[in-house]
Amino acid sequence: MSIELPTAIAAYFSADKKGNAHAIAECFTQNAVVVDEGNTYTGRDAIRSWMENASTQYTYTVEPFALTRDEERTVVTGHLVGDFPGSPVDLRYFFVLREDRIAELEIAP
Repeated sequence: MSIELPTAIAAYFSADKKGNAHAIAECFTQNAVVVDEGNTYTGRDAIRSWMENASTQYTYTVEPFALTRDEERTVVTGHLVGDFPGSPVDLRYFFVLREDRIAELEIAP
């Protein structure tokens, strides 16, 4: 099943697939906020560091398979497979978009 993602979200998943932390950070607004595994990362530099750490700590792939809207958020569900504890798992990515960039992202099971 193929889904059509908003441009900024498609760019995020594309950069993540390539393990490109710099390109991922560029998908976000300057003061964006990411919440993942109980940690909060604010700003592009923190987001870049978060992704650099994630890509060196684990090898994984994510395949988005569902898209819904939740008030102002776009919710993407993706199947995540890798060498991390609990793999495989389906995660929900809650995106808030502003001016064609990601302003907020929360990743939850």
